[in-house]
Amino acid sequence: MCTRFYADSHSLSYFIERAQQLPLAEEMVRKLSKNMSMSGDIRPTDTAAVLAPNKQGNMAVFPMVWGFTHDAASKPIINCRVETADQKALWKDSWYRRRCIIPASWYFEWGIPPSEVGFRNANEQRSIKKEKYVIQPEGTEITYLAGLYRFEEHQGMQVPVFAVLTRESVAPVRTIHDRMPLILGKENLQGWIRPDSDPASISERALTNMIMERAKDNPKSNPAFMQI
Repeated sequence: MCTRFYADSHSLSYFIERAQQLPLAEEMVRKLSKNMSMSGDIRPTDTAAVLAPNKQGNMAVFPMVWGFTHDAASKPIINCRVETADQKALWKDSWYRRRCIIPASWYFEWGIPPSEVGFRNANEQRSIKKEKYVIQPEGTEITYLAGLYRFEEHQGMQVPVFAVLTRESVAPVRTIHDRMPLILGKENLQGWIRPDSDPASISERALTNMIMERAKDNPKSNPAFMQI
């Protein structure tokens, strides 16, 4: 699952500044009234700096809006299960032809504290307030979320939109949630965005060594694992 992630303006400045400088960003501000800060807490329908191939097939940065729209859904669809991405009509074309990477500092998840799970029955767990956690791969400063993108027409312009791919969670994330984003290492980024590569084989190399801690009251404060 991934419904919010954090983009630190300092560590991700390379991506954010390049996305902000594009004529596309200016058009999105003018026609869609989109905020182009692309830093801090990134929520569904926000704009983020996203890696995707340019016209020459090289990796480049673009501003994209988080969420695919669909007639059957009242809200944008922000996540796609990797297990069925090659089967469902909403995702299939993007799975094979339009894959992207969303650079983040970490992502957030909400869940029942692991210490409470083993001592409460299912009914009792429903009444426990979920806590917010910050999660990222161990030993990394940037969390590269794997995603899909496409173009949608809004306000007379072709707007790039993205969704985050999810997979079954691994320890310690599975103690609070059964899903997590598909996260790739730097060595797999270029291969992931290439339309002629095999996304299924690359997804099998997703990072699984995660670190997790409770989020602080101040959402702008770095978690302990990001402090120097």
